[in-house]
Amino acid sequence: MSKHIINHLSGIDRNMGGLIRAVGAYGLALSEPCHPFESLAEAIMHQQLHAAAARAIHARFVATFGNGAFPTPQVVLASRDDALRAVGLSFSKIAALKDLAAKTVDGIVPGREVLVGLEDMEIIERLTAVRGIGRWTVEMLLMFQLGRPDILPVDDFGVRAGFQYAYGLRKMPRPLALAAYGERWGPHRSAAAWYLWRAVELKRAGTLPAPLEAIRLPRVAKSRRKRAAKKSVRKKSRKPVKARPKKARTKRARK
Repeated sequence: MSKHIINHLSGIDRNMGGLIRAVGAYGLALSEPCHPFESLAEAIMHQQLHAAAARAIHARFVATFGNGAFPTPQVVLASRDDALRAVGLSFSKIAALKDLAAKTVDGIVPGREVLVGLEDMEIIERLTAVRGIGRWTVEMLLMFQLGRPDILPVDDFGVRAGFQYAYGLRKMPRPLALAAYGERWGPHRSAAAWYLWRAVELKRAGTLPAPLEAIRLPRVAKSRRKRAAKKSVRKKSRKPVKARPKKARTKRARK
């Protein structure tokens, strides 16, 4: 399967082919299977925290509320906020965890056996309904928990940076432009993302090969809402023009 993916990506994109030859065989490793509630709860706990601090909070959370096992949604819903605060969770993360627990109990966040039968976009729509869960978090679950082969997380900093380095761009691509360019990698966009992450590592090590050809990203029209917001910002930033003072009229002196 890995050889088929490599042949497809290398044949459709010379720069990706050069990157693949520098990296080697495709090796995306799946995480240990678990209930989506657990995976998303861990993601919430890790948001905006250093990895070591997030791991410490996670360990205290499991020890306090799960007796060594990951707490159930029902346990989280029944827990007092001050008890959750005591393990290091912020009020915003407590609200997100309880919303996740409630939506899991209600079936909006289904079990893994249900999730595997849903399409990618349906999973994204359902799980991003949870407070504090964005598209990127769900895309990581799709890639590393469910092993979905055609996910391109265009908002991921590492993916965008890897594309910039591997394709010789002056700056990182906009997410919409990267999404449009990356359509050629389907149905193996997860593998393309994995190789772009490796491009960042090669860049740091000084072993990233030069791109084999120059590219031009697709021109992607900005949404009407973004254009309106940008126009509003420009309008607000304009300095008000001061009216010129009128010259006082003087009567001619009578002779």
